[in-house]
Amino acid sequence: MKKNMYAVFVLLAAALFSVFAIGCSKKAETKPEQTDSASNGKKTASYHIGIATGTVSQSEDDLRGAEKLIEMYGSAKTGGMIQHITYPDDFMSQQETTITQIAALADDPMMKAIIVNQGIPGTAEAFKRVREKRPDILLFAGEPHEDPLVIQASADMAINNDFVSRGYTIIWAAKELGAKTFVHISFPRHMSYETLGLRRQIMEATCNDLGVKFVFETAPDPTSDVGVAGAQQFILEKVPQWIEKYGKETAFFCTNDAHTEPLLKQLLQYGGIFVEADLPSPLMGYPGALGIDLTEQAGDFAAILKKVEQSVIDKGGAGRFGTWAYSYGFTVSAGLGEYARRIIDGEAEKGSLSDLSKALGVFTPNARWKSAYYTDANTGVRAKNQALVFMDTYILGKGFLSTTEQEVPQKYLNMKFNK
Repeated sequence: MKKNMYAVFVLLAAALFSVFAIGCSKKAETKPEQTDSASNGKKTASYHIGIATGTVSQSEDDLRGAEKLIEMYGSAKTGGMIQHITYPDDFMSQQETTITQIAALADDPMMKAIIVNQGIPGTAEAFKRVREKRPDILLFAGEPHEDPLVIQASADMAINNDFVSRGYTIIWAAKELGAKTFVHISFPRHMSYETLGLRRQIMEATCNDLGVKFVFETAPDPTSDVGVAGAQQFILEKVPQWIEKYGKETAFFCTNDAHTEPLLKQLLQYGGIFVEADLPSPLMGYPGALGIDLTEQAGDFAAILKKVEQSVIDKGGAGRFGTWAYSYGFTVSAGLGEYARRIIDGEAEKGSLSDLSKALGVFTPNARWKSAYYTDANTGVRAKNQALVFMDTYILGKGFLSTTEQEVPQKYLNMKFNK
């Protein structure tokens, strides 16, 4: 009897051990993105996501979005998921270096996705080189500078601010704020881009239709010999002259991030209207222009917006200066990284606009976005891998405008880019 009982006990123990082993195996398989590191007790990523952004001087918000991903998923340098690099400020004259730098991310055998935000000239070529040696890697471009058909041919997904709709809505908003003149500030390189050049054309046409005077002013390109400092000094010197020439009921808009801070600084001092930045954010230009420290509010956009808003009110700019409640550049960097992770982990589908919106929404709680796939005005073909998005404009000291509710007239949507 004792022998029989002992045999039963052995069989039960073996069965329980088998079930436990299988359970542990299945549990390990449900978390493919990380494994335990015996050396330090921390989680180690089983794949990497690379992201290239500009530097603090050229596109700080984009960089901060990459830093948010590192905060969430760890740096690849210390066993985490995210590998972050920055491309040169003078990326136009160092294009081959930039292309090589981006393509080199694919040399990492653990690399599963590469994101470039902003997608400066050369991004499509860098993606092409990655495709040749690593076709398995996901390739995403945030705010590509290259023409839509160029970036669509090489990227799995590209995302732009809705340069078509905003060509209309920014002018609509300027008129809502009482603007009689609209000054568009840019330079030849930007105006050669379809995304920026077409928006300028739509802005001018909208001004004519809504009874607002349109003016184009040229400023130095920060990637030229004058550099960022020289371009910013030009804006500081010219804005008072422009205000005197066009009057205080003039709305100003610039296509370059580096121009934004000096433009805001002078408008706050001399008068004028500012609807929103090219890539809107409460961090875009406002902290430097207002001389405020947002260290304590870092990462908390509700608190950032509140402090920026109060500072603008204190400067007498209530109802004349706007932004988006959340940073566009920050959201695109972080959102595309999250979108890539979800696709790799089987939580999202590549090419799904709905899944893309959900990933962006992680970083913009309660914000109202409007999105659509890009449609080529020349061919009428709707892209499957380029999305256009925009958010309601927030006027500091006044509140949200109903920007996303505006119906953009079809004639602007059908407008073709004239180089």
